[in-house]
Amino acid sequence: MSSDTAKAVPLTCHGHSRPVTHLSFSPVGDDDQYYLISGCKDNNPMLRDGITGDWIGTFLGHKGAVWQARLSTDASLAATASADFSAKVWDTHSGECLHTLQHGHIVRAVAFPSQPNPQLLATGGYEKKLRIFDLSRSHSSGNSSASSSPTTPDRMNGTTLLAPCYEIGPGIYDNIIKSIVWGPDTNILITASDDKKIRWWDIRSRTVAAVHDLDGPIGSCELDNLSTPSLAVAAGKSAYFFSGTVPGQLLKTIQTPNEIASVALHAEAGKFVTGGSEDPWVRVYDFETERELDVHKGHHGPIWSVSFAPDGKLYATGSEDGTVKLWKFCAEAYGLWRSP
Repeated sequence: MSSDTAKAVPLTCHGHSRPVTHLSFSPVGDDDQYYLISGCKDNNPMLRDGITGDWIGTFLGHKGAVWQARLSTDASLAATASADFSAKVWDTHSGECLHTLQHGHIVRAVAFPSQPNPQLLATGGYEKKLRIFDLSRSHSSGNSSASSSPTTPDRMNGTTLLAPCYEIGPGIYDNIIKSIVWGPDTNILITASDDKKIRWWDIRSRTVAAVHDLDGPIGSCELDNLSTPSLAVAAGKSAYFFSGTVPGQLLKTIQTPNEIASVALHAEAGKFVTGGSEDPWVRVYDFETERELDVHKGHHGPIWSVSFAPDGKLYATGSEDGTVKLWKFCAEAYGLWRSP
């Protein structure tokens, strides 16, 4: 990393009033723009300009902490998982809630397939069930007992919208599902759970295509948006890096000196970034030599989420201190950062 990049002052995005639990970028759109969504314990996920961090809007409606928030590939939809026993799907242009998918317990994870205007949503959490909802088949009914599927009230006409769903791998999970990632192959769904396992599911056969046991409790499990997709997992003091396209293929495991809550890999640059679970520091490492290159201070609490922007020129961190920070990761002028 250049000294110019290391010296760049991060951009701090205020607005949340409680710890930030999750961050996720959209891919780069046709207009070279991309977006950032944040989940937070203040119940109010926020949408921002991914380059500048400028606030665009807040999705209002949850009555509990939002544990995970994701955008569709075209950034037209957002999905959120909440402690209010629901997952919601939102229109990012109007801020309108399109679907409320009620669950029997806290929802910790949501994921869209990697396609524009997705009509499927995967959810998981404290129910220890991995479900896939078919949003395209939502329909109206005056009787919510007409289906065992989760329901949502339609404010326009007072009826109930029913979204059919099915469970993947019933009985497999004995622990909370903490994260769900839908890979580049839309037939493969990846989960991280409190039993310290990463599972790759083939949703065509609804069977496990691969499974990997980790040495510590899982902090984060994320697929990057860069041109070479990879899955990065933080567990205990270890960072695990898997192929983004081949289920279960472990590329490397790296032991760090510190407990980490989150990790993100920039494969092209040969570097990865970690967020501390017991300290408020962001650390940058060399992927090949495993040497620590830099330590960035600025947060005032553990860093629960870290994610590279889809163009790789910055990364974002979300912390217990309630802030989101954007960190420059390129030598040239970019966004609000100017050349020295």
